[in-house]
Order: sequence, then C-alpha cells, then structure tokens
Amino acid sequence: MTRRISPTVLVGVVGLVTIVSAADSGFAQVPQFRDEKTGKVWTPENVSKDNQAPSQQTMPMTQADKAFDPNRQNITLPPMTQRPRGNLMGTVPVTAGPSVPIATLDSASLQAVPQQNWVTVIYVTNNSGGVIDAVVNCQFTNGGRPVQDVTVTAPPSGPGERWGLPVYGPRVDIFVDRVTCRLISPP
Repeated sequence: MTRRISPTVLVGVVGLVTIVSAADSGFAQVPQFRDEKTGKVWTPENVSKDNQAPSQQTMPMTQADKAFDPNRQNITLPPMTQRPRGNLMGTVPVTAGPSVPIATLDSASLQAVPQQNWVTVIYVTNNSGGVIDAVVNCQFTNGGRPVQDVTVTAPPSGPGERWGLPVYGPRVDIFVDRVTCRLISPP
C-alpha cells in the first residue's frame, strides 16, 4: 500500500516550515553592521578580532582587559614614601586664622605617563606666617580597591608659598582609576 502526498499538502507544509524558520531567525538575529567600502559584515563575534589567530580569540582575559573589570585585579603594592623637589608656583596672601587652615591642598587629575607610572600633581599652599613641612597621603585605587598608598613629604614651605609637587603612583600596567590625596600635617 503506497500513500501519496497531495501537492497542495506538500506546498502547505513547506510554506509553514519557511514561515517558522524565518520567525526563528528574526528573533535570533545578531546585530550587525556592513562596511560599505570593504563589504565586511561586523558582529559582536568578530569585532576587534580581525588580526587575531583563532587561538587568541578564545584566550583568557589579558591585563589590559582588567581595566574594565577592577574585581579581576588583585594587586596591592607596598606603601611608598616620596620627597619630590617640587616647583614654587608663587605666593599668596597670608590668611591663616581661626577660620582658615595653616595649609591647604589642591590636587589635579590622574594622568598616565606612557610606559612609566601613574602621576598626579598636588598643590600645597602655606597660609601661615611661618615655615611649614607639609606631609600628604595619596591613595591610588581601582574600582574603590586600594592599589598603593604614597606618603609625600613636601620641601619646607615659607610664608604664603604655593608649591606644585608630582606624586608618582604604580606602573601604568597596574590599573588605577582614581587618586585621593589628603593633608596629614600640618593639621
């Protein structure tokens, strides 16, 4: 006994399969971008992997990738003490008194010196009429986690002097996203 499938049923089944597969591919489609000049189609799977061998594409996270995930970096360097030369930036009026501190601290933004260290420049201002020996603590962190503490002893600062001091942190291959400095002495 041989059964024959009618052409109408066959066309209906093929049409249904085509509709289902089109619907499935529409939901599972990956976002893509076609470069008009080269014709290359970019997807999340091939972006930034053009110049890598297939074995490199599946390699574990590199040091550079850890900058984007601070929890992957578990480095805490020993504390360091620095005595930078500093630059005298100028003088300010002597204003220390009951409502003005003896010294003030301003810090600039964190910078990376390529292939060297993280650095910030701090500015210590002596608001008093006497000489001060300022001590500053700077903490370099990555994602809120401490990476290195640096204690800076500034050169003696005369009345009204404002000094700019470089503070060097860890090497740039150790990732840092913030530096926080505070004046330890004078209070």
